[in-house]
Amino acid sequence: MSNQGPNPIKPTISVKLVLLGEAAVGKSSLVLRFVSNDFQENKEPTIGAAFLTQRCKINDQTIKFEIWDTAGQERFASLAPMYYRNAQSALVVYDITKPQSFIKARHWVKELHEQASKTIIIALVANKYDLCERDNLNDENDPKNKRKVSIEEGKLLAEEENLLFFETSAKSGYNVNDVFLAIGKKIPDQLLKNNQNNLLTQNENERINLNSNANSDAANGCAC
Repeated sequence: MSNQGPNPIKPTISVKLVLLGEAAVGKSSLVLRFVSNDFQENKEPTIGAAFLTQRCKINDQTIKFEIWDTAGQERFASLAPMYYRNAQSALVVYDITKPQSFIKARHWVKELHEQASKTIIIALVANKYDLCERDNLNDENDPKNKRKVSIEEGKLLAEEENLLFFETSAKSGYNVNDVFLAIGKKIPDQLLKNNQNNLLTQNENERINLNSNANSDAANGCAC
């Protein structure tokens, strides 16, 4: 059956997505919640990287996320470029109860901007929101409050670096799907921009080649 018609079936868009962040911030738990809608209280740490996929339909476009969940231990940090190379998107995750993980998130954002694709879509994800939400402990002056990184700090970094920003809880599921859907909504627009830029570059190269051929013919005395 032909796909031509008033509403042709659009091909599935594959999106390579990498998760980066310090160990124990909940990267694997976020992926598990998104892919299987599940949560494991005592999840084993990732060794090297884990690979999972998930399809979702956004508007009338099917997005297939190819997810690389990288290990957060320092000894695996040198492997990260192998996973974020050619990635269209990245989740940089930190734990709102651990300021050091936020510092590490800044490092990953800087590295992605310097070494990853210039068009990569990055979401800054503040995980473990349930630890302050559970008892409505959002008052930073409350001694029972476990939050150590304010939402304002996260939003400021996201604004400065042009990132998407979400506070999430892999445990409760809060905002987890929203992170991936927000990235998925940006991908078709980004691919369209890339295709347009590639077309402009191709046309520019063709003009250069034509001019080069014309100059060469003139030098050779061609009168055609």
